[in-house]
Formats: sequence, structure tokens, C-alpha cells
Amino acid sequence: MSKTYAGARLRRLREERRMSQADLARTLGISPSYLNQMEHDSRPLTVPVLLRLTEAFGVDPGFFSERDTSRLVADLRDALTGEVSVGRVSASDLADLAARMPAVASVLIELGRRNQHLTEQLAEVAEGRGLGAVAQPRSPHEEIREFFYRRQNYLHDIDLAAEDLAAETGIRPGEVLRALSARLGERHGVRTATDSERLLHHYDPVARVLHLSGRLRPGQQAFRMATQLALLEHAEGMSALASEDFDEASAAWPLARIGIANYFAAALILPYRRFHAAAEESRYDIERLTDHFGLGYETICHRLSTLQRPRLRGVPFSFVRVDRAGNMSKRQSATAFHFSRAGGTCPLWNVYEAFAAPGRIHVQVAAMPDGQRYLWTARAVSRHRGGWGEPGKTFAIGLGCELRHASRLVYSDGLDLDNTSAAVPIGMGCRLCERTDCPQRAVPPLDRRLAIDENSSTFVPYPVADSSSAGR
Repeated sequence: MSKTYAGARLRRLREERRMSQADLARTLGISPSYLNQMEHDSRPLTVPVLLRLTEAFGVDPGFFSERDTSRLVADLRDALTGEVSVGRVSASDLADLAARMPAVASVLIELGRRNQHLTEQLAEVAEGRGLGAVAQPRSPHEEIREFFYRRQNYLHDIDLAAEDLAAETGIRPGEVLRALSARLGERHGVRTATDSERLLHHYDPVARVLHLSGRLRPGQQAFRMATQLALLEHAEGMSALASEDFDEASAAWPLARIGIANYFAAALILPYRRFHAAAEESRYDIERLTDHFGLGYETICHRLSTLQRPRLRGVPFSFVRVDRAGNMSKRQSATAFHFSRAGGTCPLWNVYEAFAAPGRIHVQVAAMPDGQRYLWTARAVSRHRGGWGEPGKTFAIGLGCELRHASRLVYSDGLDLDNTSAAVPIGMGCRLCERTDCPQRAVPPLDRRLAIDENSSTFVPYPVADSSSAGR
């Protein structure tokens, strides 16, 4: 059994709880000097201490494992692309930094992304496309994705409040619309009207009427009603949470409130304990869950990706929504899986295969360059407003987990999970992928010199020089 050294994470967890070394040592039943040695990686975490830590802080044991740094390493590689490409920083340097100084790594990631953005803005000005433009920060929508990404797609206080409200209002399958309508009317004097043609929903705070589109299915109507209820009953808490990351005057702040309200709505119509129990009982069969709760495929998948309540965790999933062109409009992760922020995603990923057979769930065992394997499900979903000639929209919804959790999913039945050679080798996207032998690669690898020979060609589009000739 390998030893676990996690001094930086242990120290940061203690400081976040505002505990002294003496306080934590007393909680763990060890001496302060022993704790000090663990925080400085002079001693590994023992199993008894690890169990006491998980109980004291309510964190998963995986929080202290080396696997937890893989997402941070991938983010570092993404943000420090230039330094990696010229060899100023090695992969081992990034791994060491992520493991020993995660707070410093996070600051470098933010600085690196700012630098990348400014470089792109300057390039636009130089090419004459953005003459006179002033460099702008990341888009508010990208900032909101990062807001949930940093929290591993789980908002504990919001989830608890929504579950309490669900119990108070009597929300259960088959009675969601009735319960929500009664709460809106009795507590807030709000009535609903199915008369909106142009908008999916519109709330008139003066007349206290929630207008809903007649084209919304019952589950979609319930989600809009639940979102409005969240804004009416928990505005103060949502504002406080949004203010943790954003200034109230910023464009991202109201978007954060909307995102939190949407999270509340999903947690209200799919209360945590009830939904978690149904997911475990069905072995995370998405279609059975959609039938049981009367909600759409995407809504169920998104809620599955949030089941990370301490001491009642579900399978930690990554959730993604992409279109045919590879644009990623949603990405959330409770795992170490890294989503590329630049250069597109991997074409070998089964989320793109889903477009070829809409309505069917595609299953894939995929391996990342670091050897970590995942089980991914993907299915295409379409939306249409209903009128002839009106354009619709189609997305692929992907839901994936680390292979160590795969046996808990019905989708693993019949798969040889121990056969490493059966996994499809995917990456974070061609721009950042470390696989040099991939025939699907669209751009050269960042940190390798190409082997250019006018007298021969290879199946691999960008062959690299071997290490023995790299310095010539």
C-alpha cells in the first residue's frame, strides 16, 4: 500500500476551519509535533488518522489522495501553455506544485489565464480585427462555469434548504406542479398563467403573475416555477453566495444568482435523499429515473452530477453538454476529469458519437493520458419549439465517472472493466493532449519537436522527434 503525503491539503483544511495545530491534534488524538511533521510531509497520513480526518471535516478520503491533484495539474498545464511548450516547466514540476502548494498553483492558474486572454486581445488588435478595443475580462458565463467548477458542482447550504422546502410543501413525483402552485399562491400571492408565446417564462412582480409558455412540458413548467420560488424565498442566501466570488455591480453577479436559483430548483423538485436513494436503487439508470420523476434526460443527468453531500455521497460524476460543432455550453465536475478551455475537446470522446444515433445511450470506457480511466455515457437530445420551419437545437449530454465507481452503474454490465487495452485513448483536446501517436490529432503537441522528413510520411499527422534527437 502506497504512503499518502498530503501536508499542504491538510494544512489548508485546518486553516480554513481556523484551527490551530494544537486544536486539530487534540481532535485527532495525536501530538502537535506529529501533526506538524505530517503537514510538512515528513510523515505520511496513517489510516487511523485519515479516518479521523474524514469524520472531523466531513470530506471524502479521496480528498487527500494524489488523484485529487490531477485536475489541478491539468489546469496548470492549460494556463502555463507557453512555459510548458518551451520546456521551462516540466510535467513533474507541475505535479509537485499541485501536490505541495495547491493555493499557489491556483493563483498561477488565474494569472496564466489572464495572460492568455490579454495575448489574444493584443493579437486581434494587431490583425486589425479589434482596432481600438480594450482588453476585457473573461465572459460572465465562463466565470459562472468556474464558480460551480470550483465547488465541484455541489452547494451544500442551498441543497439542504431546498430539501427542507420540498418536505414542507409535500413535493413528490406526480404532485410537483400542484405543490409548487399552492406554495406560490398561498405564501406569495403568485398565480401562474400558461399564456406566454415569446418567452419560456416571465414573472411580473407588480401583478404577481408567473407567465409560462404553453410549449413547456410539465417537468419544464415545474422547473420554472421552482426557480421563481427560490428567488422569492431564498434571495438573501443566494445573494450572499454569489457575493463570495463576484462584486454585486459585476455582470457575473446576477448570472450567479440565476445559476444558484436553478440549482435550488433542481434540488427542490429532486430532493437529495429521495433522489439519491432512487439513483442507488436503479444503479443510476438515467432512463428509469426520468420516467420515475417525470423530468427530462438533461435535468436528471445534471442532478446526478451534484450528489456530493458529505456522508451521503453518490457516484461523483462529470457532466457536459456539447453541440455538433464541439461548443461546450455546460461543463461541471465532481471528479478529477479535466475539461479543456481552449482548442476544442477530443474527437474520440463518445459525446460526439451520440449525434450519429439520437435517442440511444452510448457507453465508452475512456483512458486519459495519465492512465486514469472513466466510464462515459452519452446521448443526443433535441429541443424544438413546435412550429413548422422553426429551427430547433440538438445537444449531446455526457455523464462520466472514474472507473473505480463503474460497477455501481447499470451501464457497466457486460463490460470488461479490468481490460486496460479495451479503453479508448482520449485526451483533453488536441492542443493540450500529451498523446503523440494519435492519428486524429489536429494540431502539433505543445512541448515536443516535430520529426520533419520530406522523404517519408506517417499515419500520425504530426510525428515527433525521439528524445535522443531532441537536443540536435
